[in-house]
Amino acid sequence: MINVQSTTAKEVRRAVVRLNRCLRSAGTDRTLSTSKLSALGFLYTNPSCSPGELAVAERLQPQSLTRLLSELEGDGYISRAKSNEDRRQSLLAITQEGKKVLTRDMRERDEWLMEAISQLSEIEKQLLPIAATIMNRLAEFVTSEDRHPGSRGPTES
Repeated sequence: MINVQSTTAKEVRRAVVRLNRCLRSAGTDRTLSTSKLSALGFLYTNPSCSPGELAVAERLQPQSLTRLLSELEGDGYISRAKSNEDRRQSLLAITQEGKKVLTRDMRERDEWLMEAISQLSEIEKQLLPIAATIMNRLAEFVTSEDRHPGSRGPTES
């Protein structure tokens, strides 16, 4: 007998990958990678964070983070400032240009998604908010510091 959880996991993974591909191709600005857009999105909702905080949130290795930040700063999408509490540490912030690029990208992808949603049945449209909530809970499980992919969460004492 096929494990239902295993089958569900495969179906969800495939669907997420396919939808992600569609959303990536929906934007007209192909100069911004998914990593850059994700970093800008994080900085948009988490102003004045450290590079370390961004690395943890985006699951980036130091080499990748250095290159990413250098490119975003060079394009004028982020700025760095010294921390008032620890002058050795820099704080990152999204610039007005970065906000403009991110907002345009989100709008284009949202428009594509709204068009796709309009093709669904009424019941499917009503189920989407529930599915989004569940997917966000799955993402929280993976990004929680006390859990790792494949773990079952904190152990009981």
